Amino acid sequence: MTVECVLESCLSADRAATARLDLPCQVADADLWFAEDPRDLERAKAMCAECPLRSQCLQAALDRSEPWGVWGGEIFERGAVIARKRPRGRPRKNVA
Repeated sequence: MTVECVLESCLSADRAATARLDLPCQVADADLWFAEDPRDLERAKAMCAECPLRSQCLQAALDRSEPWGVWGGEIFERGAVIARKRPRGRPRKNVA
């Protein structure tokens, strides 16, 4: 999904005005928003924090039932918003 698709789905977005904005998802590496590493996803969320289209992006992702990625400053996994993504693999055993 590209920024243009998000903008098209945000009815309140003025395309001419948003083209002049330096949206984080347009200026940074797009793979960051779909990374496997939880640290990268947290970086993407932080970059979304000051985005002027954050709420519209999040609403559009919810309306589309986005399966995964960072949208509107939230992490989507299997179509649901999650607080944090766990790293791959088994959790460490607590040493007693």
